[in-house]
Amino acid sequence: MSDNAGVTKSLLLATSMAVVGSTFQFGYNTGVINAPQKTIEQFFNLTYITRYGYPIATSTLNLLWGFTVAVTAVGGMIGSLCAGFAADRYGLKKPMLYNNFTAILAALLMGFSKLAGSFEMLIIGRFIIGINSGINMGIAPMYLTEIAPVKYRGVFGTLGQLGVVTSMLLSQVLGLRWLLGTSTLWPLLLALTGVFAVYQLAVIPFCPESPRFLLVKMNKEDEAREALQWLRGSHYNSKEEMNQMSSEHEAGKDEQKTTIKELFTVSHLRQPLIIAIVMQLSQQLSGINAVFYYSTQLFLAAGIPQEGLTTVGVGIVNVIMTIVSLSLIEHAGRRILHLIGLGGMCVCSILLVVLLNLQRTVVISWLTLVPILLFVAFFQTGPGSIPWFITAELFNQSARPAAVSIAGLVNWLGNFTIGLAYPSINAEIGGYTFIIFAVLLAIFWIFTYFRVPETKGKNINEITALFQPDRVQYDAF
Repeated sequence: MSDNAGVTKSLLLATSMAVVGSTFQFGYNTGVINAPQKTIEQFFNLTYITRYGYPIATSTLNLLWGFTVAVTAVGGMIGSLCAGFAADRYGLKKPMLYNNFTAILAALLMGFSKLAGSFEMLIIGRFIIGINSGINMGIAPMYLTEIAPVKYRGVFGTLGQLGVVTSMLLSQVLGLRWLLGTSTLWPLLLALTGVFAVYQLAVIPFCPESPRFLLVKMNKEDEAREALQWLRGSHYNSKEEMNQMSSEHEAGKDEQKTTIKELFTVSHLRQPLIIAIVMQLSQQLSGINAVFYYSTQLFLAAGIPQEGLTTVGVGIVNVIMTIVSLSLIEHAGRRILHLIGLGGMCVCSILLVVLLNLQRTVVISWLTLVPILLFVAFFQTGPGSIPWFITAELFNQSARPAAVSIAGLVNWLGNFTIGLAYPSINAEIGGYTFIIFAVLLAIFWIFTYFRVPETKGKNINEITALFQPDRVQYDAF
């Protein structure tokens, strides 16, 4: 590849468009509901009293809040299933462009829900922003990878995850009681998600379609070359990169796309699919969303003062460890980092259960913060990003789209399950809730140790060969 393919201002503009306009939506709307939970629950209760003349039952409120949190994942499932079809048919730029209108609609519904006295508007808005996030998280990472110079492709491919955790931290800061997390301003806090959409709408007309899509899918060689010149600079010689994209396309033309049915019925495809599914479940059923969605509630239960600031502390650790993990993945390997992450989270879960059930003192309350922060740190060491790396690496080009679609669906389903179930389970067993996560983490650790291969330093052919019939160590699947 030509050495003059560097990072230009145009490339940075297109990158900011994809990160701020797309991955920020997912991260912001994951974290934004955390800090103002009690304030919004009061709105639910007052609305219910106004309508029916009596307060909502605690069990009903827990279920309603859990659904409000988790409904984004239902939308996310729908969005993730739409993303692949949209990208294949319309490219990457158009779906990102039109997806912004769903974000603006969601922002309006959530922003005016209090004025209208309708918690249903808030829930519908959360569902719609979930669809938006599902589409964004299916398309934006592909766009970032395809516009990046080859030597920076790994870095640009991970900017999406960094955008997610950064926007999550932003939502936690803005949600503090002395900023927007008040009984008056929380609708504005939720509606700010529309700002990211407006930014993308303003910038995206100046950004090109993916050069790969233009060349490979649309056969528009001149437009693909123009897109590369815009991204790389006017003096960039695009011939070599154009030839490489053409060669990759020619090499894969004879491969038939693998169907979802074949993933489940063909042995050498079913084996890595099971690994991919369990890896996705190890991320979502680890308990991390109980922290991301409900850490404020968790800190209140632990008796920690200034629970809003400690929630921000979780966000800061999340960002720092994401940056650290990105530098570790290629050096330490995927499997070992995932094992370290799962093992550390399991130990932290057990320690958290012990501390939450000790007699409450100031010292014990503050000590509870330690396993929570370490829990987040261990999550970003492995389970935060590695399931997606592994899923993409286990399959060749023909099987990867179907496998990633199934993995995405499982991931959103796990997200929904924890978001919905945690408030009710926590109301029943309180401080013992994380023992469930400890057991699940132990199961996932055992599975990873015995069934997940190391993919570091291997090409796709070497990895897929591990699951061929003659490799008996994987015949148990």
